[in-house]
Amino acid sequence: MTEIEKYAIVRIIILFFGWPLGLDRFYDGKNFLGVSCLLGWFFTVFIFIYFKCSGYEYIDGVKNYSDYSPNPLIIIPILSAIFGISRVIIKILNLLRIYESGFII
Repeated sequence: MTEIEKYAIVRIIILFFGWPLGLDRFYDGKNFLGVSCLLGWFFTVFIFIYFKCSGYEYIDGVKNYSDYSPNPLIIIPILSAIFGISRVIIKILNLLRIYESGFII
């Protein structure tokens, strides 16, 4: 196994387990991008939870599900999550090409 193949395998493993935390960015020494990734996923998850829960009305301290109207702004965190996941898939495919071809693109 060559050094380039080892590089690709390690990057794929780090990306597979730590992509929401930006571990692949921290591994490359790009700390600013790693922190940006962390903040981006933090923003996406909590904004999604906020928008998902903002349409409920409480009656006597209990959520009233019968009159639920979803917040249309929930599309923002959904689109950002789709964008982030598509970027991860593209990165994995590029690393697989590196592994297969044996040279860094």
